[in-house]
Amino acid sequence: MISRFLSRYRCGGLADRWRNCMVLLLSLCFTLPAQAAEVDNIRLWAAPDHARLVFDLSTHAEANVFTLDGPRRLVIDLDQSRLNTDLASLNLDGSAITAVRSGVRDGSGLRVVLELSREVEPRHFTLPPNDQYGHRLVVDMEYPGESAVQNPIDPIEAMIREQEIAANRHRSSGAAEADAPHIDPEVVAQQPAAPHPRRDIIIAIDPGHGGEDPGAIGPGGTREKDVVMEISRRLQRLVDNTEGFRAVMIRDGDYYIGLRQRTRIAREQKADFFVSIHADAFTSPRPNGSSVYALSQRGATSETAQWLAASENQADLIGGVDGNLSLNDKDEVLRGVLLDLTMTATLNDSLAIGGQVLDQLGRVNRLHKSRVEQAGFMVLKSPDIPSLLIETGFISNPDEERRLRDSGHQQRLAESIFSGIRAHFHTNPPPASLLAWQRDNQRTPSGNEYRIQPGDTLSQIAARHGVPVAQLKQANELNGDVIRVGQVLRIPRS
Repeated sequence: MISRFLSRYRCGGLADRWRNCMVLLLSLCFTLPAQAAEVDNIRLWAAPDHARLVFDLSTHAEANVFTLDGPRRLVIDLDQSRLNTDLASLNLDGSAITAVRSGVRDGSGLRVVLELSREVEPRHFTLPPNDQYGHRLVVDMEYPGESAVQNPIDPIEAMIREQEIAANRHRSSGAAEADAPHIDPEVVAQQPAAPHPRRDIIIAIDPGHGGEDPGAIGPGGTREKDVVMEISRRLQRLVDNTEGFRAVMIRDGDYYIGLRQRTRIAREQKADFFVSIHADAFTSPRPNGSSVYALSQRGATSETAQWLAASENQADLIGGVDGNLSLNDKDEVLRGVLLDLTMTATLNDSLAIGGQVLDQLGRVNRLHKSRVEQAGFMVLKSPDIPSLLIETGFISNPDEERRLRDSGHQQRLAESIFSGIRAHFHTNPPPASLLAWQRDNQRTPSGNEYRIQPGDTLSQIAARHGVPVAQLKQANELNGDVIRVGQVLRIPRS
């Protein structure tokens, strides 16, 4: 078409021909329609405290996102776009979205309207293509006031743990005794003796990746995010079924959580230990075996560790975080010394626990490395929580991929991980924990104790065990009827 038009302007002078050609080309540029972006797919990832909606686009498209009330809606406008997928197939379970509809906007644009069951705080951004996806529009909907953890720890246990953390920080800071808070012995003498808290040891379990970030994919199509979730849930059951321990799942479904947020959740839940579960991968199918990593103070200790640290940290880019990580999850004291602190005692605990876990893993699987490796994984950079990242096996190895899918092998991996963790805390229990109380009083778990469950009352517990309420109070040094979930009561002989 262009050559036909140009042939009309071959007569006349050279200047005229150039002028006429330029006019023609400019007119064509303004009359040719812009290429519309196809919305090829829409994916939804629902989490307890947020939902993420991902639009897979054929090319980049500008978007405008805003909320409306009466009824509550979220509107997503895409310029020069059209829908090429069925909205009815979108699974809305677990999200604040009750219905989705779409329409044409201004002749060439696309409008998607989400009907909502609750208030949301939206934000959106576009992402360029990467190895796994093409152009994307990501719409995040935060739920104000909701917790990322579905089963948070008891507030009283959280307060006890916070007091322990404060005491540990004071000791590790080397503060002079004169700087410590003044305690009046006469006031202390007048206080009734409080029973030992006997709190649970909190284990934060972090299944790696999730949502639109599948992690590594094996030659048979096995996704890392699915395998590590199965192992993590088995580990959670082992922890919760062991007296004196309590598990907190950082991610309890198929959704994405930023790497910095994972450690922030562990800190909010006052975790005593953080373990991140992954499955290794390499460009060659030959490497195999399990590995255990703690944080390195000077970067990775091997080229393999450096490569792994970089690939895991890039998960935030896949998930849509731009890499500008804030330190808002740290208190004022820690902010100023984070880079220099990098966990002295905490790192030593991490290495000690890592050694015990590695020993147990070696009994159920080949070890890729015979010692605890150290690397700069983002999820390990918590200055006050001992942390490990465990690569359960190489999903890129066909034989190991098959084992990682096997439920029996998953259970054995979970048992070995918890065996190492439990062995450490039995030897080094936190001062306010049930394990410390049992050690100090040379006690072992027995039938004459009862851990309070939600809904329990003193009268119900007394009746259930056939003892008078007054005798139950006396045995546990209780001055009133107030009890808390998780508290351990000694049941006297009737």
